[in-house]
Amino acid sequence: MEEKNDQAAKKEALGSVKEALGKVIGNERVEAEGAAEKAVGKAEGRKKDAPPRKGEASRRS
Repeated sequence: MEEKNDQAAKKEALGSVKEALGKVIGNERVEAEGAAEKAVGKAEGRKKDAPPRKGEASRRS
């Protein structure tokens, strides 16, 4: 479980860097891609931290 949180954190950090790079170089596409990657990483991290709902404990890996 720890490894999956690390991957989500890496994805979020990479998205932040890419978003900042897009802002610095004035490339809206790179900035938007970075923002999207950051959001995905954040969502994956929250998903991993959330307790399983009833009946879903066996489905999580």
